[in-house]
Amino acid sequence: MYLYIRVPEVVRKRLARSKLRKEKKDADKVAVAKKAAWRKKEYFVRAEKYVKQYRTEKRQIIEAKRTAKAEGNFFVEAQPKVAVVTRIRGILGVSPKPKKILQLLRLRQINNTVFVRLNKATLAMLKLVEPYIAWGYPTLETVKKLVYKRGFLKLDSKRVPLVDNTQIEKVLAKHNIICVEDLIHEIYTAGPNFAYANRLLWPFKLSNPRGGFEDKGTHFIEGGDAGNREEFINALLNRMI
Repeated sequence: MYLYIRVPEVVRKRLARSKLRKEKKDADKVAVAKKAAWRKKEYFVRAEKYVKQYRTEKRQIIEAKRTAKAEGNFFVEAQPKVAVVTRIRGILGVSPKPKKILQLLRLRQINNTVFVRLNKATLAMLKLVEPYIAWGYPTLETVKKLVYKRGFLKLDSKRVPLVDNTQIEKVLAKHNIICVEDLIHEIYTAGPNFAYANRLLWPFKLSNPRGGFEDKGTHFIEGGDAGNREEFINALLNRMI
């Protein structure tokens, strides 16, 4: 003989709600795990793609140089699209115009370093503040060192250390930038979303170079430190990172 006990309606609804919550929680866990697995795979795929692209471009340049030499011609590489700019001097007693340009470039402190897309306007700005900066054309290795070793993000107007790819994805996913490799690629190649990627990066705060500066008040071509150092900026930055 069985004894049936009627479960109150309130209890049955509570149990049903608990079951729905558990099912939703389990489904969320599965979704999060799938998303994490996709991210891990996608980060690797994108990094491999960029490596292949850089190798292909380097190989094409070498082949073009060899062909030009064999034909008795000269090969001229494309003009750099990105510059890395480091402030090396203060601006005490300086006219307002250079001071304002340094503010626009986000170079508010000595040894602050930023990336700048090169165009007619930015080249004119760099020329006006050359006595107070050292700048040149960064290599891929220099961009990676700056981002990985001295990278801080501007999140909610705060300086936050770059420690996770999800920090980047949260802000720049709509621009198809979801990881550090995407960010580096966008900066190095001056991609269509360079402005967004560069704005996310807080100006790098570097140290004085090991061994010190030569002469901050003299242009680089005259044996000093200021002005356009072209590819030699990378050696200076390696001593400052």
